[in-house]
Amino acid sequence: MFYPLSAFIAYRYAKSSVGKSAGGNSFISFINRFSVAGIALGLTALIVVLSVMNGFEAQLKQRILGIVPHIEIIDPIQESSVKALPHVVASMPFREAEAVVQSFTDLRGVQVHGVAPDAMIAHAMVAKQMTQGRFENLKSGSFNVIIGRALALQLDVRVGDNLRVMVAGASVYTPFGRMPSQRLVTVSGVFDMGSQMDDKVIYMHLDDSNRLLRDIKGEGQATRLFLDDAFAYASTEAALAPLGVNYITWRDKKGPLFDAVKMEKNMMFLMLLLIIAVAAFNIVSALVMVVSEKQGDIAVLQTQGMTPSSIMWIFVFNGLFNGMKGASIGLVAGVILTLQLNTLLSLIGSPIALAAGGQGLPIEMDAVQIVVVACLSLLLCLCASLYPARKAMKVHPSHALQNE
Repeated sequence: MFYPLSAFIAYRYAKSSVGKSAGGNSFISFINRFSVAGIALGLTALIVVLSVMNGFEAQLKQRILGIVPHIEIIDPIQESSVKALPHVVASMPFREAEAVVQSFTDLRGVQVHGVAPDAMIAHAMVAKQMTQGRFENLKSGSFNVIIGRALALQLDVRVGDNLRVMVAGASVYTPFGRMPSQRLVTVSGVFDMGSQMDDKVIYMHLDDSNRLLRDIKGEGQATRLFLDDAFAYASTEAALAPLGVNYITWRDKKGPLFDAVKMEKNMMFLMLLLIIAVAAFNIVSALVMVVSEKQGDIAVLQTQGMTPSSIMWIFVFNGLFNGMKGASIGLVAGVILTLQLNTLLSLIGSPIALAAGGQGLPIEMDAVQIVVVACLSLLLCLCASLYPARKAMKVHPSHALQNE
């Protein structure tokens, strides 16, 4: 039930306690202002930090899951079954093997991804992050490869240079002993995802990878699924389970990294929410003093017929009004500061180039998340208002008026 009279009186009390009015207690005014400022600063910090953490998570999702297969089905599967899976936008035959690449200057362990170039161009993020060459250069029989910029720097190679790829899993016996399958390949392209996977993966045409692994018929190749949202893998995994096929999801390879990022974001959220809670519970001390100061007013209202529940709602609304002031200021300040964060960092001479292309901090604001944290702030203010409000409803008119 809404109490318009209680809300009106609460608004007058909140207005007089924040601004200096006749007979107003300056210490109560200071406590109220302090609590409003604390809620505003806490909410501002929470919006900024969550937006930056969301940006980091999105960057990891783009950089790492743009290379790692979302889901890899190891067993043979019908195309009609793949199309019926939720969130699957495309599929392609795929081959992955551990290998060693050798240049004239260095030797590195990598993963060889045998891919269909057309599918990669249409659906893979890595195809859109090419600094040199194109995936069209991966033609069957050419033994061309595309490598990451980080690997190219480590091996000191450029487009057009040759590398030797050796795969121990497809070794053969020769008069000189057991020899790994190896092939001289040509670097035809370089990608730059800016991730930790850039120096660990090389791409070649699926047919060439099958030849390298001495599996011309492709009996050991798998099926790679492209999802519209890599984080929606669970529903696809649930649909795959009844089919009885073996599969690997990106979480099997990179799940701990994303779990660590999520845990860090949750801990930051909790710590900053506690800052808001400290500010919100300053409302308790302010309202307790207001109740003590307004005992005469409470007694008069009771003698004129106002019920204890209406008295209680006066001080609940009083606390909520202060919370709404702080939340409104924090909401506006948080959004503005988040939008201008990279500009401010540049102005103070501390630019941070962590986004794709070195464009500053990655920032991603989530409107739903911002609304939720603002509502949580108001909920904390409501909880902080309950004790003083219940104390006010228990004031006895006779005891209060005898001191007037």
